Amino acid sequence: MKKFFIVGGAGYIGSHVVKLIGEQIKDAEILVFDNLSNGHKDAVLYGNIIQGDVRNYEELYKAIKKFKPDIVLDFASLIIVPESVEKPLEYYEVNTMGVLNLLKAMRDAGIYKLIFSSTAAVYGNPKKVPIPEDAPLKPINPYGKSKLMAEELIKDASVAYSIQYGILRYFNVAGASPDLKIGDKHNTTSHLIPIVLQTALGIRPKMQIYGTDYPTHDGTAIRDYIHVMDLADIHLKLIDYLFESGKSDIFNCGYGRGFSVKEVINAAKKVVGKDFKVENANRRAGDPPILVADSSKLQKTLNWKPKYNNIETIIEHAYKFMLKNF
Repeated sequence: MKKFFIVGGAGYIGSHVVKLIGEQIKDAEILVFDNLSNGHKDAVLYGNIIQGDVRNYEELYKAIKKFKPDIVLDFASLIIVPESVEKPLEYYEVNTMGVLNLLKAMRDAGIYKLIFSSTAAVYGNPKKVPIPEDAPLKPINPYGKSKLMAEELIKDASVAYSIQYGILRYFNVAGASPDLKIGDKHNTTSHLIPIVLQTALGIRPKMQIYGTDYPTHDGTAIRDYIHVMDLADIHLKLIDYLFESGKSDIFNCGYGRGFSVKEVINAAKKVVGKDFKVENANRRAGDPPILVADSSKLQKTLNWKPKYNNIETIIEHAYKFMLKNF
């Protein structure tokens, strides 16, 4: 039996990983630690949940010391790029200091395995696309900088305290569990696919394309969208890898194919079968033109194969979940 301490496990991505662990790992014991600022208790389908905050070392230490997990998975994060430009200190407090507290708590409780949710934002404006893991790390916004600092903390803690880690750099995550039990419940979002679908459903009167003058084929920003269940599956593959290999490593999480904002909007119109109002607007602060993953290392090292690598499938699952819950 393995014991999983999952920080931020009531949030969008964390809850899907909890679901997959509960379904696929026999006798798994799960404890979710979440402050519920963005998470939802009813999204935690397996294990137990306690309310706590990564900004509080004592809460983390007491919970980890008592539970004695075999591995910690950290999903706790502030993730909105424009907001990070407006509120940088809050982002460093949660995304960097929160990880510092977690590493201290793990060290002090004698727990030495960690999976950390990082981001493609650590690459900034990449010169090479698709982006390999060894590309220069030059984040251009506080969100990316706060995550890169956390990565460096983890690497240093690994050297000093023998904490074994797996760092996953997420590209754009979307979709919902195909059984529609859980999905993205953010009522306020800065992510494209939920905004597109909220507009299609009339929750928003219109949506805006932030920037039509990027150096891309149609002038709009290009992103690599990965289905949340494929991302959850990567975590399970990484859990096995950490226990079996004894190694630490970093992996990009994406499909290696990018879609522009306009392409996503057109795909959504096809899926929902209706038109909706779209306006052009200025670029947002901190948004790079193109972010597409080179995920060949992930696929080779973890023997991972995506199941939902289709933009219309991703949108369809997100749409059906939204229809059911909004």
